[in-house]
Amino acid sequence: MTTLTSTGTSALPTGGGTVFWASGALAAVTTVASALTFWIPGVLTGPDVMNGSARGTALVLLVVAVPLMTGAMGPALRGSSRAVTVWIGAAGYIAYNAFMFVFATPFNSLFLVYVAMLSLSILALGTLLIRVDPTQVGAAKMPTRPIAVYIWVVVLLNALAWLRTIVPATLGDDPTEILVGTGLATNPVFVIDLAFWLPMMALAAFGLWHTRPWGVLLSGSGLVFWVVEALGVAVDQWYGSNSDPASSIVSTAAVPAFLIFAVVGLIPVWFHFRSANPELTL
Repeated sequence: MTTLTSTGTSALPTGGGTVFWASGALAAVTTVASALTFWIPGVLTGPDVMNGSARGTALVLLVVAVPLMTGAMGPALRGSSRAVTVWIGAAGYIAYNAFMFVFATPFNSLFLVYVAMLSLSILALGTLLIRVDPTQVGAAKMPTRPIAVYIWVVVLLNALAWLRTIVPATLGDDPTEILVGTGLATNPVFVIDLAFWLPMMALAAFGLWHTRPWGVLLSGSGLVFWVVEALGVAVDQWYGSNSDPASSIVSTAAVPAFLIFAVVGLIPVWFHFRSANPELTL
């Protein structure tokens, strides 16, 4: 176990400014995009199973991710390092699923709204990460190495799960067979996970292992992201399966597993937050 200390200043050193307005605009656009996706019949033009999954994702964005992000903004701007961590994690979840809406749903009447959601999520994360002082999101007596190991295990299992599907497909006679029934030209989940999110989390865990400030901050935010994402996958599996019970792409049998993963994921979040500097005064 290693320790980190704080110099006693805020993680967000000055008032809200661009950081606040970028995330506020993201919350507003995400609310509109999610509400329209979930409630407007016929707005999604893909296969029933994919439409159902997208509606499930929209619901979690609407009732979990947006409230989580907006609820963290006030305390973060008042100096809470834990709220900064939640803010980044929730914004990351919105960015991830904005990418999914743009690339995993066939072109539809909400395309520009989805693009705005993706653009604002990048702006919100960028302005927040530029402004945050990671040395102030430190922690004393944090079990950094056990948490880092947990992250690496999840990264490895996730990568192996995708490669187990991808490698045989690329070596087979018809690589596109794994996309049958999805309406997709390629799987954007494979792209964003293998190209960005999993390597980023592995690097964050490396930083956490060595008690580097950015590693502490991003690992905590990544853990929050994973909890919300596990909940999101459980909901999108349920909605997708109920939209097309005959589809093999999704399954209600996966719902309990992802709900369990969400609950288990709260354990490292709790240890991370318990040891973090709680309130830092602006």
